[in-house]
Amino acid sequence: MMEFNQVVNKRQSCRKFSDKKVENEKLEIILQQASSAPSACNSQPWKFVVVNNETLVSKMPDVLQVGNINKFTSQVNTFIVICETKAVLMAGATCDSQYYAQMDIGIATAYLTLSAKNQGLDTCIMGAFKDAEVKQLLSIPEDVKIKLILAVGYAQDDTTRTKVRKSLEKTCSFNQW
Repeated sequence: MMEFNQVVNKRQSCRKFSDKKVENEKLEIILQQASSAPSACNSQPWKFVVVNNETLVSKMPDVLQVGNINKFTSQVNTFIVICETKAVLMAGATCDSQYYAQMDIGIATAYLTLSAKNQGLDTCIMGAFKDAEVKQLLSIPEDVKIKLILAVGYAQDDTTRTKVRKSLEKTCSFNQW
C-alpha cells in the first residue's frame, strides 16, 4: 500500500497495458472503495458494470474506438462502465434530484482511479464511445445514462510521467477571487 500522496502523484492515464489479467479480488476492493465515495444526500447515483469476460472484452474496442481515438483499448482486458442512476435526495430537498449526480459520479470515478492505483493498477477514463452499441453489448437499459468508461489494468511500463499542471496561484485563491 502506498501513502496517499504517492497514490495521487503516481496516478496517470495509461494507454499501454500489459496482457496480465486484473484479479477479481482487486476489482472487488476498487468497487467497494468507490462505493464509499461521498454523494449528495448519500444518493449514490451510480452503477458500475465490470467487463472482464473475454468474449465481451474482445468486442469493447469496436464500441470504444471512435474516430481516431481510444485505439489502445484493443490491449485492455478489463473495463468498468460507469452509469448514472436515479438520485434520490432526502425528503424536503428543494433541488432537482439529478442536480448533483454528475459531480457525484466524478467523485466516485476519482475514487475508482485512486483505488486502482493503490492496488498497483492503472486506468484511463474515456468519455467517447458509441453509447447505443455499448448498451446493446452489455444489456444496459436504453434509458440509463452511460457517463464514462474506465480502462483498468497493469501498465506495460509503470514509469510515472512528469505531470504538467497550472500553478496553485492560477487555480486557487484564499478568501476572494
